[in-house]
Amino acid sequence: MQIEIDKGSGFCFGVTTAIKKAEEELATGDRLYCLGDIVHNTIEVERLHEKGLVTIDHRQLQQLHGAKVLLRAHGEPPETYDTAHRNNIEIIDATCPVVLQLQRRIKKQWQQPGANGASIVIFGKQGHAEVLGLVGQTNGEAIVVESLDDVKKLDFTHDIYLFSQTTKSLDEFHRIISYIQEHIAPGAIFRSFDTICRQVANRMSNIAAFARRHDLIIFVSGRKSSNGRVLFHECQHVNANSYLIERPEEILSEWFDGVDSVGICGATSTPLWLMEQCRDYIKHYSSEP
Repeated sequence: MQIEIDKGSGFCFGVTTAIKKAEEELATGDRLYCLGDIVHNTIEVERLHEKGLVTIDHRQLQQLHGAKVLLRAHGEPPETYDTAHRNNIEIIDATCPVVLQLQRRIKKQWQQPGANGASIVIFGKQGHAEVLGLVGQTNGEAIVVESLDDVKKLDFTHDIYLFSQTTKSLDEFHRIISYIQEHIAPGAIFRSFDTICRQVANRMSNIAAFARRHDLIIFVSGRKSSNGRVLFHECQHVNANSYLIERPEEILSEWFDGVDSVGICGATSTPLWLMEQCRDYIKHYSSEP
């Protein structure tokens, strides 16, 4: 049985940088906190926890003083930086440069003269860490839409400025753009800003091609990862014989009956070492008599 790990899967640039920063800080021996899971992958979070990384939430941040806190790649709203300054907290900022640029663009648009009455709309997942950071740039005034049904509820008589969470689907984003263009009132301004990360967006077509090449797909991802769900559904769309797992122990032997070729792939939050563990796990029991 042939087993191939997708070379295009694994950590994106932003996640790689955040984990590198965490490991560098932990190597100094200082106590390091992380605001939220550093990545949406339970196994990687556990690995860094064993090295000393302590995950906290925003409520715990309010009570922390004189500490060192890492901000993950997803980014944070301005209130988080205000709390850190107030509590004498040293920030290790690992916000992804793509997300940081998007935050600045949204804030600049929100601060434009005459912006009152205009809607700043963000295509993204409600409550997602990145989206919370983006909405925070507008003092909570931005409107988040998750689907075309949400878009239909917008007020098309006012100006609309559309942005997107960096990891959303390009196809969905373009469908939303087309709908707003068709329904925006005469005299109202509509502008869209393509803020989707190409390193992530390009994985859709790449992972579809990868899934077609194999009899069976093992998709390795944390179940909290929205990017993982999107990519896994793409695998399922082109190869019904696809399975989502979080750790090697979830792999079942009966999946491989009559299978000659296995592809292992994952989300932008999936470490390469975990996909390699899955490969070795399959090799181990497939070689047993």
